[in-house]
Amino acid sequence: MSPMNEEQLQHIRDERKEQIMAAALKIFARRGIIGTKLSMIATEAGISQGLLYHYFKSKDELFIILIQEAIQESIDGMKSVYQLPGSPIEKLRGMTQLDQEGQLYFMLIHQARTSDGVPEEAKQLIAQYSMDSYVVDILEPLFIEGQKVGEFAQGDPRKLISAYFTVVSALMTLSIHEDEAYQMPEVDFLLRIVTGRP
Repeated sequence: MSPMNEEQLQHIRDERKEQIMAAALKIFARRGIIGTKLSMIATEAGISQGLLYHYFKSKDELFIILIQEAIQESIDGMKSVYQLPGSPIEKLRGMTQLDQEGQLYFMLIHQARTSDGVPEEAKQLIAQYSMDSYVVDILEPLFIEGQKVGEFAQGDPRKLISAYFTVVSALMTLSIHEDEAYQMPEVDFLLRIVTGRP
């Protein structure tokens, strides 16, 4: 068997790094930074703790990288609503169907906002990622269009976005603990916040 070339080795390193980050996202989202040990992440990733240090210098570094990724994914996800087909309500319906990774990112951001022991750099990133400057600004044109065509309730679109996003965020953070009492409602039920219709 011939030795691997540099490109193959880099591919393996990249895959391993993604494996570690996916494991860390899962653990940090559920336990916060204080409740997480690198040994837990290594176990979840199926690697030794020593190998983890080849990729990340510390738990804080890994947490900060994941916060950056979570914020960027959230922004990209909201912007992608404009690429979805259909009317404004159909676009919002498509965006509201969040996957498990999206749920973990929500919870990670929530942990960074509310937990003790969060690294200063992560706090600064979260402080910049405000409801107004990202969520509301990105979604406002969609909500204004939805109001124009009669699909969304009338009133201040920014307040409507804030109400919608607050409820979705709360549901995402509650349902992550897999408690039967906190299951995500049907998307159309959630969209009643936006449409104002029963």
